[in-house]
Parts: sequence; structure tokens; C-alpha cells
Amino acid sequence: MEAKAVAKYVRMSSSKLKPVTDLVRGKDLNEALTILKFTPGKGSELVEKVVQSAAANAENNHDMNPDALYVAEISANQGPTMKRWRPGAQGRAGMILKRTSHIYVTLKEREAAAKQAPKAEEPKEEKSEKEEVR
Repeated sequence: MEAKAVAKYVRMSSSKLKPVTDLVRGKDLNEALTILKFTPGKGSELVEKVVQSAAANAENNHDMNPDALYVAEISANQGPTMKRWRPGAQGRAGMILKRTSHIYVTLKEREAAAKQAPKAEEPKEEKSEKEEVR
């Protein structure tokens, strides 16, 4: 089972968000939220908000255990770019690109190690004293 959350048209470039998403990919939910909380910058706040939304979706809509969740997939892709003009010298104009992003988060439940049957250990063969001397 998986839970998803998306934030579209976020007013930050995807090149600033991608290093933040790389920090939490594959981490447990609580560890990912802790990393995002103590990572400086606006990008970590935006990503943290989407991860919390995905966690709420998992808990409320899919009845998943929040302690068993991990960040399975996370990405920050480029959205549309708004183009603005700024006056330049000698009657020229310079273009300003206001970039946007889409943040996608997918949380999945880890398979509990307790659910899997432990493997039986193979009995070790005891060596006789003659074999050990060799």
C-alpha cells in the first residue's frame, strides 16, 4: 500500500529543491521529518510540508501505521516558468525567469521483520581431534 501527496506550482526552482529531496529519499518517516526540520532553507520547509501531507493521507485515508512508513519515492520536477521583464540600460529589457516546481512524495509501509519467519540455522558439524590437527 502506498500514500501520495503532491505540491504543484511551488515558487522555487527545482534545482534548489532536488538536493533536499535527495537527503530524505529511502529514509523512515520520522527520520526524514527530523532531517527536514533541521535542514536550513525554504526548500526544506516546502518538502517537509508535502511529506507531512503524505503521512496524513497514509494514516487517515489508507489506515497505515505511521511508524512503519518510509519515503519510497520523492522528486522535485520543473513546473512552468513565469517570464517577467526588467528595464535595462539604454532602453533595453532583461528577462527575469520566475521558476516553479512540482514536488511528489510517495510513502510506503515497510515489511515488518517480525512477519517473516526466521531462518533455521544449519547445525554445525563437529570435527574430530584428528581433523583439527591437520
